[in-house]
Formats: sequence, C-alpha cells, structure tokens
Amino acid sequence: MIFETSFHKLQLKFLKLNLFSSELTLAVRSVDLLSQKSDRNKKEHHTDQYHSDQLVVRRGQTFQIELDLSRTFNPNTDKLHLELKTGPLPQVSKRTHIIIPLVDELEDERWEAKIVEQNVNRVKLSVNSPITAVIGKYKLTVTTQCLKTSETTTHDSDKDIYMLFNPWCEDDTVYMEGEKELKEYVLNDTGRIYYGTEKQIGARTWNFGQFDEGILEACLFVLDNSEVPPSGRGDPVNVVRVISAMINSPDDRGVLEGNWSGNYAGGTSPTAWSGSVEILRQYHKEGGTPVKYGQCWVFSGVTTTVLRCLGIPTRSVTNFQSAHDTDVSLTTDVYFDEIMEPIHHLNSDSIWNFHVWNDCWMARPDLPPGMGGWQAVDSTPQETSHGTFRCGPASLAAIRSGQVYLKFDTPFVFAEVNSDKIYWQRNLDSTFSQIHSEKKAVGHCISTKAVGSDERVDITHLYKYPEDSEEERIAVETACRYGSKPDVYSSPIAEDVRVEVMMEGEGPRMGGDAQLKIVVKNTSSQPRRTTLHSQVAVMYYTGVLKDTVKKDTLNVELKPQEVYDESFFCHEIKI
Repeated sequence: MIFETSFHKLQLKFLKLNLFSSELTLAVRSVDLLSQKSDRNKKEHHTDQYHSDQLVVRRGQTFQIELDLSRTFNPNTDKLHLELKTGPLPQVSKRTHIIIPLVDELEDERWEAKIVEQNVNRVKLSVNSPITAVIGKYKLTVTTQCLKTSETTTHDSDKDIYMLFNPWCEDDTVYMEGEKELKEYVLNDTGRIYYGTEKQIGARTWNFGQFDEGILEACLFVLDNSEVPPSGRGDPVNVVRVISAMINSPDDRGVLEGNWSGNYAGGTSPTAWSGSVEILRQYHKEGGTPVKYGQCWVFSGVTTTVLRCLGIPTRSVTNFQSAHDTDVSLTTDVYFDEIMEPIHHLNSDSIWNFHVWNDCWMARPDLPPGMGGWQAVDSTPQETSHGTFRCGPASLAAIRSGQVYLKFDTPFVFAEVNSDKIYWQRNLDSTFSQIHSEKKAVGHCISTKAVGSDERVDITHLYKYPEDSEEERIAVETACRYGSKPDVYSSPIAEDVRVEVMMEGEGPRMGGDAQLKIVVKNTSSQPRRTTLHSQVAVMYYTGVLKDTVKKDTLNVELKPQEVYDESFFCHEIKI
C-alpha cells in the first residue's frame, strides 16, 4: 500500500512536470497568409487580380501574415524567426535561403519582421523584403524557441509565398512612373498585336491572361525549366534574357515550337491562337513539352504574358519591313553576279513584311547612364546569342544612337529597324562592289497599342531618328563601324541615277492585281546610260522567296535631269 501511494505521488509529480513543460513550450499551431485582414496585401501590392490560393506579393514592400501560437508570445523569454526557401537547393549565400529575424523597428533594404498586433495567442507580423529579393515561389517555415528550456519548434506553412518584381516601388529596377502606364503595361490582361504591311496594318486582339488561374505557376515553371539557377532571378535583365530563350524551343525545350512551313499537322496553326493562356497551361500540364506551333506574334504574345505576370512592364511591338541580318554586317545585303543574276547562296539576309517582338521597361545599371527605359526583347528564334536562341534586352536608346557595342544583341535589333539595304555586284576578280543602296528600306511604322485605348501608336521615333536626318545617318554609320563590314561607308557611292519603285493604291490584296511603277531619274548635269534589271517576286511575310512573277532587263538613256517611268501590271498576286 505504501508502495502504491509512492507510485501515485511519482506519477502525479511527472504529470505536473509535463504540464509545466508544455506551458513553457512555444509552438506555432498555424500560419494564416490569406485571412480577410491580409486582403490588404493584395490591394497594397496590386496582386488582387491573381487567381491563386497562395500569397502573392511584390518585393521591396512590407506584407502581413498571422500566426496562431500555443500560448501568448513573451518577447523576454521567447524567440521567433521566419525562414523562406526557394529553388531545389536553397543557400543563404545565394539569397535563396532567407532567415528573417524579429526586430523592434523595420528598416528598408533588408529582410526583417516586426510584431504589429498581438491578441492572446494570435500574433500579426509585418514582413519587409529588399528590392533586390529573388523572385519566385518561397516555402515558409516559422521557428520558435523558449529561452527557459532551450526547446525549439518549427512549423511549415501549407501555403507558399510568391515574390514578384515591383514596378510601383521607386527603388526597384523595373519601376515605372505613371498609374495609366502601369495599368496598361502590367495590369492589362488583353491587348492588340499588329500585322500585315505598312500600308495595310491589321490588328488582332490577344488575351494575355496573366492573372488567370494557373498562369503564375506556369510562368514560374518556365523559369524553373531553364538552366539558370534561382539565385539569378533578382535581376530583371537576367530574367528577361531567360524568358526570351525559354519561350522558343529549338535548344532548351521551351514553350513554343516555331513553324513557318504552312503544314501544321500534329499541332495548332499559329493563326488559330488568340491568347497565351491555353499555351502556357498546356506547357505546364505536359511537363515542359513544347506546344505546337508558333510564329512571331505568338512568341511575342506569350512573352508579354510571362513578363507582365512576373511584374515587368511589357508590351508587344510590331516592326514593318523588318530586316533579318544574318552576318552581323548591320546592313541588309543583296548579291548579284557579273550579269546581275542573284547569287542565292549569299542572299541569306531578308526583310520581313512585319515582325513582332517586345519592349520591356527597366533601368540598366549595367550600361552607361541614359540607357534605361524601354528594352527590346525578341523570343522568336532567328539568330543565337551566346549560343542560345534569344535576343535582348537591348536598350532602345542605344539602338537609336547606333551604340551597338552595348549589350545585349543591340546590333541585331538595330539592323531590324535601321539598316541600309546594300546591293553588291561580283567583279571579274571575284571581289564585290557596291552598286546601289536604299536608306529607307527597313523599319517603318513601328507600332504598339496605345495606353488606355485600343488605338495604334507609332513608336518609330523611339527606335531611330527621322529618316534623312543628320542624326539618323550618324547612327547608321556609327553602327556599321562595329559590324562585320566596317568599310561599307568608307567610300560613298556616287549615285546620280536614282531608282524608285512605287505601288499604286494601298498595295496588293489576296488574289488581286498589283500596279507597279518604276521611276528612274538622272540627277546629274550629264546624260547617262543605264541598264534597268527588274524582278517582281512573291515572298512570304518573313522575306522568303516563294516565286518569281516577272523578270525583265531594259536599257535606258537619260538626258540631264530627265525622269523615266514605266508602269506594268502583275496579275493575280498570291500572297
């Protein structure tokens, strides 16, 4: 009986010890990232349109979370900190494993948290992030410690935190001034993409859908599917460059497979797409299998979706008469043999009726001052950049002034909008001589959707100075000095016989006739004799030759200042 009583006393003492220990232990019962009170996160961070059951916030700005604790938090005896992890191998040194301390007062430019409200066991935290934070999906862990017992507990949140770029924050490199501009280039989920020719500009409505359900996850999946580690996602230049590569598929199993063949069996015709949502969802659902098929406007539309979704102001841009420079000459070159027959294997440069790419907005601290603002980005696979099919971001300010030595891929974009078309003839000794140049052949009516309306706005002036202006000629000659033919303008061509081809009306329509006029003018004070080689061909919008319609050679004798013209019809032009 004495033994039994002693046993009960021991048992009671042990029970009291356990109760005392449990009272000291501080544990997190739950983490609330999406309470009604925390709806202010969405409004303050401009993320209320995202259809996501996770917390979506923007870097460089405080956000709130709530903790339900096992007892009242005592700052004198308890410690608490948060941990955020992103990527497959989070590391503190790579800024992908973040330890967020609890502080008395929040300061800018650092990860930290402060208790702003406490109600018994309920604690509300205000969390601060730096403007250099890596964007992406973070796993949240809350760690508590009781100083009396040194006991530590951890709690993993069942919700994730999505961190995005912050164009509303003045210290973020993607900061954009103006609510109308931010509403258009970040928050607008529909837009217009232009196509056709400079005289027949068409527009298609595109559903960017960056806030649709599953699209944020799909966009981050695109980043995860690249070879660039999460540690590089704090710099928008890196992110844009990655997205430019990942929207096409030739070398990295990106989102879209390009197809210009006219045969779209096994996939969807590029003209059938009207938005990005279905494309990105399919790519995500199928684990990174490229979606079939895309052409330039589709690549651009998807790029706009992804970059706007991640918080980078972006727009789709169309360039009419867009050059494709294949040899970094900064000119569009056409080669003929001794008898003026085209040398097809040398004529790899082309001029597309139109080409669609993107502008995105950011500061460029990696470039000289003045190079920030709009940057050209092209996801259509044309030429490789550092071994990968991608293009940009290239500063429009650098393109305009011909400073093509500034990264990234500025020479290629410059040639698209402002290269001269140079005609070369092979000599008997196999060298080539310039026989003609066109200074206004490319880069017309560069177009994008206007802010706040569906009107088209011409932004050619952002890419180049006015044609024939001294500034424009200086830009062209400056750029060409850094190309593969630096001597193109060392000996100017004396062109006193000028040729111009004009088309009556707006231009040819499908299955219709085209009336062309060739005007030859002798601008000299002496008579001139010249041979006019004319060739009319039908091309795809990419500048690829489909068929020759008419070919002719005509000897022309011109008196001083005489103008000669010849008109002719081409019947049933098939475009």
